[in-house]
This record gives sequence, structure tokens and C-alpha cells, in this order.
Amino acid sequence: MIQAIIRNKPTKLFLILGGFFIANALIAEIIGVKIFSFEKTLGFSPLNIKLLGNELSVNLTAGVLLWPVVFIMTDIINEYYGMKGVRFLSWLTAGLIAFAFLVFMGAMQLTPADFFITSKQGSGVPDMEKAYNSVLGQGGFIIIGSITAFILGQLIDVFVFHKIKKATGEKKIWLRATGSTLVSQFIDSFVVLFIAFYVGTRVNQTGNDFVWPFSLFIAVGLVNYIYKFIVAILMTPVIYFVHYMIEKYLGKEQAAEMKAAAMQDN
Repeated sequence: MIQAIIRNKPTKLFLILGGFFIANALIAEIIGVKIFSFEKTLGFSPLNIKLLGNELSVNLTAGVLLWPVVFIMTDIINEYYGMKGVRFLSWLTAGLIAFAFLVFMGAMQLTPADFFITSKQGSGVPDMEKAYNSVLGQGGFIIIGSITAFILGQLIDVFVFHKIKKATGEKKIWLRATGSTLVSQFIDSFVVLFIAFYVGTRVNQTGNDFVWPFSLFIAVGLVNYIYKFIVAILMTPVIYFVHYMIEKYLGKEQAAEMKAAAMQDN
């Protein structure tokens, strides 16, 4: 049975693409707790952009490094396995992300060994338990916002992808792949910020905690989307390369049959 699955090229390809899709999405969620300076990482001073009354630098979550890969995988899977294939993987991934965070919360409740707390003091980490909880213990609204934005982004991506493909046929791979990503990422960028920070800081506010004003929510969303917009354009050659490799692996005839079936099986 296993040998039959592995020998079947379309099935084997789906497992590879799906595994890569899920792994990248899950890793992006975990590393996303880190905020980094895009400008300083490249070795120059922050831009300090003035936008809607806010002075902003290009500070992004580390998760943005992998999300472009996730959306490329979305378009590739969409091309050969249709909307049902993407929806299946999207809901499965969202469930696995939620499961991962439940496991993280359970692990955080375990009583640490005494030596664990001080085990990294020599490396500048005074309390490993607090560091562990700080990295893995993302707030509830951040988790809800992230999963909601992911699902909406995926559903919109596959819908726009197929609309463009129906209008253009097999031509203009760049238009349906990049175009669908640009639309879905616009929604994704604002939904996650709205739920995680605009709503989250209001619901969880205590004392003089900072509450995100609407102008900051819009400004940060625009900066994040501009970054994703540029990356989506730059990744276009990668999409063509992946298409070429898949066509070479499957053969032109089988690839054509799969793409035709993907357009019908919605």
C-alpha cells in the first residue's frame, strides 16, 4: 500500500508540497513572536517613515520570512490539485497550528526543574522559565488573529487564482499566482493586526497599557503589505522555476491532465 502511494507521482507530489506547506506555516507562526528591524538587518539606519501621523520604521515579524513561501505553495497546489486541495491543506494547517499552541500552553504549565531556570545565566538569560514562556506564550488574540487571517487569506487566494485563470487560460502564470497573492495578503495583513492588536489591546487593557489607535493599525498594516507586495513580485521567477520542475517530474501530459482536472474540481 505504501509503495503504491510513493510510486504514484501525483500523490507523492501532493505529500511533498503539502508537507512543505504545513511545515512553513507552522514554523512561521512559532518564529513570528520576534520583531526585527528590516533596515538594521540590511545594515542601514531606520527609515522613520511618517504615515497617518505615525513615525514608523520597517519592523516586521520574523514570520514574514516564510509566508511568501506558503503562498507560493498555495498557488502551486491550486494549479495542480484545485481549490479542494488547497482548502483541505488550509483547514488542516489551521488545526495543527491551534493544536501546537495548545501543546505550548500545556508545556508552560509544567513545573520547571530548579537547574533549568538558571541553566543559561552564563549566556545572559537570568530565568529560562520566563524566557521559554515569553517565546511560546503568545496572547490569545494574537493566535486567534493569526489563524483567522491565515484561513481568510487562503480562501481568498484560491478564489482569485481561479477567477484569473478562467479569464486567461494557461497563459500568464505570473498574473494568477502573483495577483492572487497580492489580494489575499492585503486582507491577511490587516485582519491579523485588527484582531491581535487593535481589538486585543482594548480587551486586555489594564492600567496605562498602550492601546493601538486606528491610525497606527492602518499605518502598520500598510507598511507590512508594501513589504509583502514587493516580495511577491520578486518571487515571480521562483514560481516559474517550481512549475518547470513539476512539469519535468510529472511529464507534460500528466501535468496537463491534472491542471485540467483542478479547474473542474472546485
